Amino acid sequence: MRPWLKAGLIGAAIMIVLSLLRMVPFLSCLTLPLQFLAYLGVGGLAAAYMLPRRETGPAAGQGALAGLVAGLASGLISLILTPVSLAMTGGASEIINQLPPDMLRQFEQAGVDPSQLFNTATFTGVTALCCLPTGLIVGAILGALGGLIYASIKPE
Repeated sequence: MRPWLKAGLIGAAIMIVLSLLRMVPFLSCLTLPLQFLAYLGVGGLAAAYMLPRRETGPAAGQGALAGLVAGLASGLISLILTPVSLAMTGGASEIINQLPPDMLRQFEQAGVDPSQLFNTATFTGVTALCCLPTGLIVGAILGALGGLIYASIKPE
């Protein structure tokens, strides 16, 4: 198996676990820094799986690909968990109830029904447009950095 794929699949499993931990209220604040560290680790792991004499360029490439795989898993699990987390927090109606009255009046004056704006489909769509590309980009960058660092420290 290719180094980037092996490390990327391990990273995907880690990202799934971290995404599930994000659902636990007192652990959610720790998951983002842990995800960043995991991306770095996945890149380093991809470089570690390479045959020695590890050169920094190829190691960074392997790390970037592994980070992409882990980032894809992170983005997809976020997409799947968005409706679940919305349901756990009381749904869209709970969000609408927490809006300030002035904002609700502004929606009414504009002819916009807040329930059409704040619903599961909207939140899932925003997650798809935001979290999936962000996971891919951050995963590739930090994975490449992790591979580069590992190959610099341990070329043999």
